[in-house]
Amino acid sequence: MSETYILTLSCEDRSGIIAAISSTLLNHSCFIARSRSFGDPATKTFFLRLAFQPESASFDLSAFMSEMSEIGDRLQADWNITPESKKLKTLIMVSKLDHCANALLYGARISELPIEPVAILSNHPDLAPTLQHWGLPFHTVPVAATTKAQAEQAMFDIIEQTGAELTVLARYMQILTNDACERLSGKCINIHHSFLPSFKGARPYHRAHERGVKMIGATAHYVTADLDEGPILAQVTEAVDHTHSASDFVAMGRSLEATALVRAVKAHAEHRVFQNGLKTVVFS
Repeated sequence: MSETYILTLSCEDRSGIIAAISSTLLNHSCFIARSRSFGDPATKTFFLRLAFQPESASFDLSAFMSEMSEIGDRLQADWNITPESKKLKTLIMVSKLDHCANALLYGARISELPIEPVAILSNHPDLAPTLQHWGLPFHTVPVAATTKAQAEQAMFDIIEQTGAELTVLARYMQILTNDACERLSGKCINIHHSFLPSFKGARPYHRAHERGVKMIGATAHYVTADLDEGPILAQVTEAVDHTHSASDFVAMGRSLEATALVRAVKAHAEHRVFQNGLKTVVFS
């Protein structure tokens, strides 16, 4: 079977977009395997994710992209074509908790996630023995107020050396500077408990328990300079009641965090996410 390609496109919504792309695919003897689109009336923006397969052995990807470039220029669109089989090189960052990192690494191992983990970076050495069985380079870069700039430069050095296309803060308990957030815009995903901003600070699950909340959850989002307020990729929740202890909340929270983060990374790596202002369009 020929390679499947993923075409993503976003532009100002107007008539004729799908017709133009379908015509180009037909001209190059390509079969549309899957297609999802959405026109947002609020922002007047059109979003498209389309999987296609060439049906001819003479398919010329360069010629196809050249024709798509003309369409993209005419539509003033942001567009991209990626082989579906391509795995996204990913840097995983942790501190002292391993549940999110293990979920990502296991997902990559069983091919649930189309990512290629290239390294693990931590501000503490604690998880080096725990995560060594994954066979990845483990970099320890301590972070202090006076060394934050050097630590972030070390992070970017690792990103450059490994070719990492995505950075995941898998319970990395350090705040990135505004400059780092800008450089990683749309390429860095974070996970946090959904009690923010209501329960900011230390021991959020215990504080939520004290307040008798009836729902707990976790949110995965793109990292921006606005702390924990980046465009949301995935959220999961679970009902709780008075019979649950604070320890139950913490245990349930670990599972919810891992689930939300895996869903977010999967959506991003499968090119199903489009940023739409302060929010996202995430195709199923």
